[in-house]
Amino acid sequence: MRNTLIILPLVISIMACGQQSQPTFEVDTFATKSGKTLKMHALMHASIRLEFDGKEIEIDPVGQLGDRTVDYAAFPKADYIFVTHEHHDHLDQKTIPVLTKEGTQMITNQRCAEMLGYGTVMANGDKTTIDGWLGVEAVPAYNTTEGREQFHPKGRDNGFILTIDGLRIYIAGDTEDIPEMADIKDVDIAFLPCNQPYTMTVEQLVRAAKAIKPKVLFPYHYGQTDVSGIAGQLKNDGVEVRIRHYE
Repeated sequence: MRNTLIILPLVISIMACGQQSQPTFEVDTFATKSGKTLKMHALMHASIRLEFDGKEIEIDPVGQLGDRTVDYAAFPKADYIFVTHEHHDHLDQKTIPVLTKEGTQMITNQRCAEMLGYGTVMANGDKTTIDGWLGVEAVPAYNTTEGREQFHPKGRDNGFILTIDGLRIYIAGDTEDIPEMADIKDVDIAFLPCNQPYTMTVEQLVRAAKAIKPKVLFPYHYGQTDVSGIAGQLKNDGVEVRIRHYE
């Protein structure tokens, strides 16, 4: 039976480091199966911070994109870092050491592990459970539009499905609406990218959301794409769309 997702009120959090405050990051809070709290911090673009039961999970942590910055030195060190692929807006080799402590686990693909010189490699289709509680599935992420396959070739990059105390969270990485999405089931929370030519158009994202049917959808990695109409296109599909600052 699919778990019931309890959606708690949105809270806004301001992180501070010494005398200088960071930008305000939106935080979405969810209750897990056992009644614990999962917090999702919308940092920027493809960078997501998860807090759960005293553990820190960082997804594609990047310190600067254009004039937007995240001061990762102000955050707790990461217990787990996930990097989907090698592009500069996902793999930031200056930021990762700032988040790393003894025991931090890096989970990524083969190419990023080679570039970093370390990391647990997962390929498309791999599944594991880390430390007895964090379920991880590596799923395909690639381009299909003719002339754009070189951006994210099939088989190289990952999306990740994380299972945290009953919640299934799909972080798609850089991908289009690929056929493999039909096999992704029982997703509570999905992060789907939306910026052609590199990822999906709005139309592709809507098709992907209808195939996956997450309870809550965060369009992310959207740059200058207008994602404001996505909620209206999914209003009859049981998908709650939340727009955060994932430009």
